[in-house]
Amino acid sequence: MKHVLPQANPLALLAVGLSAVVGSFFVGSATAGGLTVLLYAAIAGCLVPQWQPVRWRLVAVGIAAVSLWWSTWLLGGHHPDLATEAATRVLVLALPGAVLMAFVDPSRLGDALRQQLRLPARPVAALTAALTRFETLGQVWEQVRRLRRMRGMGAGRNPFAQVRATTATSFTLLVSAMRGATQLSIAMDSRGFRLAHDRTSAHDSAWSVVDTVLLLGGIVATIVAPVVLSAW
Repeated sequence: MKHVLPQANPLALLAVGLSAVVGSFFVGSATAGGLTVLLYAAIAGCLVPQWQPVRWRLVAVGIAAVSLWWSTWLLGGHHPDLATEAATRVLVLALPGAVLMAFVDPSRLGDALRQQLRLPARPVAALTAALTRFETLGQVWEQVRRLRRMRGMGAGRNPFAQVRATTATSFTLLVSAMRGATQLSIAMDSRGFRLAHDRTSAHDSAWSVVDTVLLLGGIVATIVAPVVLSAW
């Protein structure tokens, strides 16, 4: 079953990720939220082929959940159950999208939006180009960090120096992203993207039975499970 997510239709993955947003509203207790997260973990253990692409996404979701638990506990009258319910609701909301979006290829998503949902070509082309650029941000960040270290501007183990280095690297990344977006826009216009009306697709996009099963199973896990567990 490890091959299902990389080969699934991007629309099915996107729909499951969005259904988790709906399901998070039905988390009625910390127990229901915790059991739903355990269900997510069991399904991910069967379907996720490799964890390297999703590990930093999970770290970001974990930090968000912990910070929300702390702020809710601190400002909500020091009630652990209330804080845990809020934290698990964030996990129920964000975990499916964080994991599934790691397996969405921007080009295949653009083809699916154009061919199956019949969305206008220009917004789809712009979205595909933006998502493609977004995937390169991690590589640019690593290149900037290595260049600073080669020039003797590494942060070392000093936490204050690390904060300054992270701020400088973030500003360099912002400048690089804006410059790359400008170059991409000029390149797309020079190739006639603005005036083209009859666009072609890179690949054929098909919806299979596996995609339907994945979508229905995702709805059961993200919406039906929180409703049943909260009422139980």
